[in-house]
Amino acid sequence: MSQESLDLRRSIRIVRRHKLLMGVAVVLGCLLGGAYAVLKPSMVTSTALVLLPPSGQAAQSAAAAASNNNAPDPFTETQEVIAKSSPVLLGALPHVHPAMSLNQLRTAVTIGSQTSFIISISAQARDAADAATNANAVAKSYISYIGSTNNAGGAVQAQLLQSAPRGTGSGLIKRAINYAIYALLGGIFGAVIGAIIALAVNRSDPRLRARDDIANSIGVPVLASFPVGHPSDPRGWTRLLEDYKPGAMHALQLRKALQQLDMAAEVNFGKARSGRSCTVLSLSADPAALALGPQLAIFAAGQGIPTALIIAQQDATVTASLRTACAAPLASPKWPKNLRVLVSDGDVEGAMNANPEGGATLAVIVGVVDGRNPQMPDTTHTTTTLLGVSAGAATADQLARVAVSAVSNGREITGILVADPDSTDATTGRLPQLGRWAQRRPPTRMTGIATEIRR
Repeated sequence: MSQESLDLRRSIRIVRRHKLLMGVAVVLGCLLGGAYAVLKPSMVTSTALVLLPPSGQAAQSAAAAASNNNAPDPFTETQEVIAKSSPVLLGALPHVHPAMSLNQLRTAVTIGSQTSFIISISAQARDAADAATNANAVAKSYISYIGSTNNAGGAVQAQLLQSAPRGTGSGLIKRAINYAIYALLGGIFGAVIGAIIALAVNRSDPRLRARDDIANSIGVPVLASFPVGHPSDPRGWTRLLEDYKPGAMHALQLRKALQQLDMAAEVNFGKARSGRSCTVLSLSADPAALALGPQLAIFAAGQGIPTALIIAQQDATVTASLRTACAAPLASPKWPKNLRVLVSDGDVEGAMNANPEGGATLAVIVGVVDGRNPQMPDTTHTTTTLLGVSAGAATADQLARVAVSAVSNGREITGILVADPDSTDATTGRLPQLGRWAQRRPPTRMTGIATEIRR
């Protein structure tokens, strides 16, 4: 039961993740349901009653039918056939609405009998007013036909006992309710179809979304996961460098990431150590992850750490806007005081020592690699290498290729930064630490305990 509950929760998370698909499916379902209700509306029936005079022949037929409960009334049956005959329907045809053929009118009209002397004429139509009009038209044509001398069975002076009610108000309300019901059913059907499509797409999608899946793909823990900006031009990157301020929860994750990299502790406690540097690698097919390195550098500078943000000159197509923003001749006065940005070949030592006020304590190099054929940036090796990836943007195979390429280049990926984590992801990406091997304790000699029983 617990496994089924977990599967159900996971399916719900997958469906919630595809909100756009679900919204489109529900809207299309409602539209199709409403269109079906318009094109195939429920028919409205209206009935008119015609009273026949109790003639001698009718009285005899009624008495014979009463004596035998199972025997039909011949007179009534004859009148029912006459009421639906072609002469009667042809006489009513000019007055029916909407205009229709003789066969269509015959299909829409039903003749019955309430008693031996009352004939009911019912008509079906999409509109209550049309149904009443058609039923009354057939009833009047029937009365006129059987009262004429041309009637083969003899003239019968019938009269309209009850006209068919129009009921326009109730008809409109009924149609509105009918449309709403069909639209609701269509929306539910669309939601079911959308959920099936979402589950099928997720099953065939190899991209990693959960933090645990991303971490397990290369055996490296997730150090931090936070939303990132999505600048598309140099002005957008400039605004990000000027205004980035993470929320309290994400700031805590970034602080812990810096502490795990042994960077922030050196500044906070004034330890005289050499500076630290890290390379943040992202995939060219994942443009959102490009902002991970700059945001990490901005946060570090905001914590009082002299930081140098270096944009490696690689894959100019992806980093063109960022490189343009960082290559401006004058730094923006709104940038953090301890942040310097530059575009170079990744000369970490030069970047950390170029500041006349004491150099940078942290250097963050932003590099982009191809997920299919990753080539490490031709930059100075840094003390740590981080992999930046967006949730749902890369496959395990792509991350493994980057990790192998990094090892071949003499680098080792020590942590992962996740951009735009899935809101439904309850995992952390923290890999469990291996415990120490349990050592077998040597036997000890115990003294002072009696081993014999004396009598």
